[in-house]
Amino acid sequence: MTLESHRPFIEDLYRELHASPELSNREHRTAARMAELLRETGFDVHEQVGASTGVVGVLRRGDGPTVLLRADMDALPVTEVEQVPYRSTATDVFDGQSTGVMHACGHDTHMAALQGALRILADQDDWSGTILAVFQPAEETMDGALGMQEALRERFPEGIDVALGQHVMPGAAGEVRSAPGPVMAASDHLIVTVHGRGGHGSQPEKTIDPIVLAASMVVRLQTIVSREVAPSDRAVVTVGTFHAGTKQNIIPESARFEVNTRSFEEPVRRRILTAIERIVQGECQAAGAPPATIVRGDIAPLTINDEAAAVRVGEAFDAVFGEQHQLQQPLLGSEDFSYLPEAWGAPYVYWMYGGFDPAIVAAARERGTFDVDVPSNHSPDFIPVMQPTLDTATTAMVTAARAFLA
Repeated sequence: MTLESHRPFIEDLYRELHASPELSNREHRTAARMAELLRETGFDVHEQVGASTGVVGVLRRGDGPTVLLRADMDALPVTEVEQVPYRSTATDVFDGQSTGVMHACGHDTHMAALQGALRILADQDDWSGTILAVFQPAEETMDGALGMQEALRERFPEGIDVALGQHVMPGAAGEVRSAPGPVMAASDHLIVTVHGRGGHGSQPEKTIDPIVLAASMVVRLQTIVSREVAPSDRAVVTVGTFHAGTKQNIIPESARFEVNTRSFEEPVRRRILTAIERIVQGECQAAGAPPATIVRGDIAPLTINDEAAAVRVGEAFDAVFGEQHQLQQPLLGSEDFSYLPEAWGAPYVYWMYGGFDPAIVAAARERGTFDVDVPSNHSPDFIPVMQPTLDTATTAMVTAARAFLA
């Protein structure tokens, strides 16, 4: 059967998944649905792989390479704008607060496309080898793939020959972008707690105000990239959360903020982390405050595509997509996908596909308003157009898999 015959299934599944998102490590309904569909397609199914929601499907068809195909399942604590009839109205509690839940990073397209690709591959009888279909939890918290590593090694000790994954991005639907070498940055997450001395808001002289102190740190941290990292090196330092205080006339005992960094080179990464430590503790010393507490949070590795495998995928994409296949420039976004092939020391390829109206994207690029007019991942209006996004993602996964299956 062809893509055309499976298209209604893929589109219906996408609507279903988009309307029923679940947060990281809570993908119980989603995981059960993925397992159900794998069984329908004829895969042997392994559930609770490394986590309560990790799912792996296996389709063996004679001798040949073992190819891992991956889709991530988790959604984000984002309240979706009202734009499509299948919008998410799901809610959950995140970090102690009630929030909307949305597939604001497009993982619903990843799952729908992979399920569609598996059905197409299962229908075809002109290949041999083994497909390992991995539906991974908790990509957004960067612990999903790492949490599956040991279980994957134990359940599949024979290993794999290559791992393949993809991600929807702001860009024209129908486009596919790939490249050998580094394609996504490493990420570090730091949780900084500043300790002051609380008191009455009318008597600041009797306190060490942790809000003023933490605010000064936030401003100083912005100078790391502009003044301590070479202009030729790409890096980002972002403060994404800031929490302090309970009442307007109380100076609190502490303040907390969280820092996210991105980098492509280990020396740059070390320089950034060292600078954060120096600035934070230096500001504390200058204010007469005790040292701040700095705790490491989520860590994501560099995503570096294997040279030979990426060239093979790129040539296959050229043959299928023509001019719609373009070179992917390194992105400062991060991924935990590479932890999966790392379980066996196997090569991998990770590529991108566009998800938005090509006319809107082209006009935005022409006006120089791409960053304003085209939604970015993690935003409440990151809602890819259904087609040709799903057709492209499904075809890309089939094409890449067939490049390796015998």
